[in-house]
Amino acid sequence: MTDKPKRPRDANQLAHMIAGIATGDDVKHEPDTSGQRKGGLKGGKAKAQSLTPEQRSEAAQVAAAARWKKSDD
Repeated sequence: MTDKPKRPRDANQLAHMIAGIATGDDVKHEPDTSGQRKGGLKGGKAKAQSLTPEQRSEAAQVAAAARWKKSDD
């Protein structure tokens, strides 16, 4: 692999990285990934707990109908 750091998309972060390289500082761009996955892991369970059994059944029927619907191709 290469030792080049990945270039950030944000212009300000890119300018900071270029300035750090020019001055000899060891600059690595580490994107903040602290809150990316949490919501997806909680969402389905939280929604299922908030719905009544009748509402869950209705949602399941709508989802099943969408999965089994014949395509118009």
